[in-house]
Amino acid sequence: MDVHKVTQENKMGVMPVNRLLINMSLPMMISMLVQALYNIVDSIFVSRINENALTAVSLAFPIQSLMIAVGTGTGVGINALLSRSLGEKDTERANKAAANGVFLSLMSYALFLLVGIFVTGPFYLSQTRDEQIVGFGRQYLTIVCCCSFGMYMQFVFERLLQSTGKTFYTMITQGLGAVINIILDPIFIFGYFGIPRMGVAGAALATVAGQIVAGTAAVIINQKKNTEITLQIRGFRPDREIIGQIYKVGVPSIIMQSIGSVMTYGMNRILLAFTATAATVFGVYFKLQSFVFMPVFGLNNGMVPIVAYNFGAGKRGRLIQTVKYSITYAVSLMVVGFAVFQLLPAQLLSMFDASETMLSLGIPALRIISVSFLLAGFCIVCGSVFQALGNGMYSLAVSVARQLVVLLPVAYLLSLTGNVNYVWWAFPIAELMSLAVSVFFLLRINRNVIRHVGGEQ
Repeated sequence: MDVHKVTQENKMGVMPVNRLLINMSLPMMISMLVQALYNIVDSIFVSRINENALTAVSLAFPIQSLMIAVGTGTGVGINALLSRSLGEKDTERANKAAANGVFLSLMSYALFLLVGIFVTGPFYLSQTRDEQIVGFGRQYLTIVCCCSFGMYMQFVFERLLQSTGKTFYTMITQGLGAVINIILDPIFIFGYFGIPRMGVAGAALATVAGQIVAGTAAVIINQKKNTEITLQIRGFRPDREIIGQIYKVGVPSIIMQSIGSVMTYGMNRILLAFTATAATVFGVYFKLQSFVFMPVFGLNNGMVPIVAYNFGAGKRGRLIQTVKYSITYAVSLMVVGFAVFQLLPAQLLSMFDASETMLSLGIPALRIISVSFLLAGFCIVCGSVFQALGNGMYSLAVSVARQLVVLLPVAYLLSLTGNVNYVWWAFPIAELMSLAVSVFFLLRINRNVIRHVGGEQ
């Protein structure tokens, strides 16, 4: 093994923890902020078509969330296994994890190609009978699903870069995809420079074009810069044991995020019983909250390989420091997000060409839901710590309890009051329960796992 490779492998085990965490997380936080920006820009342009177009894109979120869940969950499993293998100096296992990760991303795309062909119509009709919303929605979601190969390329090859500490390059790929999307959105939606006006379909095409460019860039950068991993595709055969290890961590993460998709679908059904505008407000909230949550997820993406590496290397002190710094930064980001949602709800909604009705529903919604931000930062970090230490079932249990056991039933019960403003309180109530369960599991994993990690500081 050459000196360059050793230096790269030792980065996560020797660099001062705070500097390492910032060094690995900041590029991803920036790139995820850019992603949040293009998600919002997408909806801002669509809102200029009409409110039904915005509603159609908002109602697509459960399927899009499911697609992302499969990609990121598999990526978490790849990341954890790769980083741990590198920490243990097992390069052969790391290479196998990478190759099997690419195979799994292709299988994920095949699944959602079928969803795009057969499921989009029934999915929209299960939520609304408004012909314009269904028409817009089928156009949008069919394109997004059938052309999702770029997204899955991006997921897996960015995770390979993250696993070896090269997070700067993921900022480049994600930023490039976002910029392409932002540039193409108005051109495709409204028809500029000789391009025909495509409306909602144009928004979908701009999205997948950005993903394809970003995925291609991630492949090229891996081939050129990621010397720690040798990706052997020729003669590849799926390795059941490696895939099992990836999904041991990845499946709980996929299920956990898929539960979010179920929750969103359920909330849409509850809110559509009041008015389509209430569901639109919920969709807009999800776009806006990504500006708060995406940087925290970027922080987590930087934290996971550090925790996994030092767990594999037996460095308990560095592992604990990483968790403490991560919690501090995550909670701080969430407090800032809470302040913005409390002070500027009308300004945030106005970006989406909000009507008076939408403002009257949306202002209290943003203020009430954002109370949950004060607790969410701690819970998000805990969930990623559980995954990095190979205990993804803890994260799954917290997510199930929060979104299915508490949030949806409480939202339904509050909807029976006939006042939609009460429904939003289900979010802070569910987050309070999530905090209690997360603390319980964190104490348990500290006692059963962290305390037994080698004593090297």
